[in-house]
Amino acid sequence: MALKGPFFLIFDGLDFQQFQKNADFDCFSTFLINLAKDLEILNNQNIPKMKKLEELKALIASLEPDFDKFYNKGNSAAGTRVRKGMQDVKNAAQAIRAEVQDLKNKETK
Repeated sequence: MALKGPFFLIFDGLDFQQFQKNADFDCFSTFLINLAKDLEILNNQNIPKMKKLEELKALIASLEPDFDKFYNKGNSAAGTRVRKGMQDVKNAAQAIRAEVQDLKNKETK
């Protein structure tokens, strides 16, 4: 079920569509694009770390009901949960980015 509000994210394939435009989102979208590039490196190397990607996808998917409640039904408490969930996504993505960078640095030595 895709969200119908001004913000939805299909992480499978990193297909970004119809986001709410603001400065915070622009920073976060750049962050996710960089993450996608780093994850592509992992995928191309066939490193068995894809479990982290699946966990990240599951985390994003778990936010979908709250996105719907906030954007389509106006539930402000759901907005708070969305903000917290997106912070969790950011932290998880940052941990993956750090791991990818470490792996890249090990290869170049």
